[in-house]
Amino acid sequence: MADDSASTVGANLEGESPRIEPAVETDAATITDDAELERTLGLAGGLAIGIGTMIGAGIFVFPGLAAGEAGPAAAVSFAIGAVVALLVALPTSELATAMPRSGGGYYFISRGLGALAGAVVGLSLWFGLVFATAFYLVGFGYYVVDALAEIGVAVGETLVVPVALLAGAGFTVLNVTGTENAAKLQNGIVALLLSILVCFLGFGGLDAVGLIGEPSAPERFAPHGAVPILTTAALVFTSYLGFAQVATVAGEMRNPGRNLPLSMIGSVLVVGVLYVATIFVATSAFGSDELAGLGETAMVEVGRHYLGTAGALAIVFGGLLATMSSANASVLSTSRAIYAVSRDALLPRRASRINLRYGTPHVALGLAGGPILVLTATGRVELLAEVASVLHLVMYGLICVALLAVRREDPDWYDPDFRVPGYPVVPVLGAVASFVLVWFMQPASQLVGAAIVVLTAGWYAYYARDVTLKGAIR
Repeated sequence: MADDSASTVGANLEGESPRIEPAVETDAATITDDAELERTLGLAGGLAIGIGTMIGAGIFVFPGLAAGEAGPAAAVSFAIGAVVALLVALPTSELATAMPRSGGGYYFISRGLGALAGAVVGLSLWFGLVFATAFYLVGFGYYVVDALAEIGVAVGETLVVPVALLAGAGFTVLNVTGTENAAKLQNGIVALLLSILVCFLGFGGLDAVGLIGEPSAPERFAPHGAVPILTTAALVFTSYLGFAQVATVAGEMRNPGRNLPLSMIGSVLVVGVLYVATIFVATSAFGSDELAGLGETAMVEVGRHYLGTAGALAIVFGGLLATMSSANASVLSTSRAIYAVSRDALLPRRASRINLRYGTPHVALGLAGGPILVLTATGRVELLAEVASVLHLVMYGLICVALLAVRREDPDWYDPDFRVPGYPVVPVLGAVASFVLVWFMQPASQLVGAAIVVLTAGWYAYYARDVTLKGAIR
């Protein structure tokens, strides 16, 4: 059962302040009242979070794994993922412009479908982002090992996890020192990364179609049939989690009515094109089986194939940047999910404390960083990716349902700056596609995801069943 300060929060959010007794710490470092996060992020920051998070896994970690499952048709798997992401990004954009608050999908679902659905999604989002961040950090560890190998320092894979853990701790500390600092790092990384990718994919694409270099032997497009294309789409969907992470920092974006939709939809379109081009270039360089054998850093050998040592070094550097940007953005988003759930008293209110020196939710960042480091220590790349996908797909499906519910109810406070074209077809398709993709996950990932959903529902019944959430605060 929630404590006294928690159980009264959000009892009625329709046009009036939540009934919360102010509780300000006497030590000047923190405050637990209704202080808001500063709006310091613009369109460039939103795009950097979306694109930077998605590029890491899709281009630098998944090509070898995906090609081994679906062959060259893995490009179709990435395209399917992009279509599903776009079907969800449109409803998410509408809800985000109506409710530009930190917490993203959790906030929308809790206001559209009630406290129970909100608690399950909010807490599952916490875990989903933790799994995703651990996946990105492990990928970063692999690229650090490969970078050392390229300069003649062979350390083997034993260094992957320690490096990943060190990076996770570093990104957590960086985000504590301010959202603006993290955003500046993200903007710089993404700009440099896109420059590397455009040059590499441009050259590789010309080579792949035979305009330069030696023509490659054609390979059967879908050597394993149609079903692996769908199971691979489910696996690689982790690559598209970045657009929704933009919504988790909605409370920190300037001009959210314009910048939120542009950031979410734009990042899906840009990254979807890059993914499909990358798989085309990679499977043109090597056969699918050979590419699969190269594992998580297969793209390094693709770079070597096209541009020699310079290409391999460029991809190693790009992989380091990409996995860094994914992990950094995910740590930020994970903490904001915890912050939003805590403010609504579905977690103890102390988790939403804001550090007055840096203006960041430092307790939430600690609750994000700790579990991330625990999961990173497992080093289980595919399991981490798929569990993250399961939990996010459940949230995406419910976001689409929440839009349908809010539109049907049409409350006075609902006045979005962006409306979904093709309503209600788009949100219905988004919900169906999200839930169908879960069906194609591996059984182990489905079981872990289901266990987390049950656990979060149990937490709501134990701690926060008296909390009622109505309406929204813009």
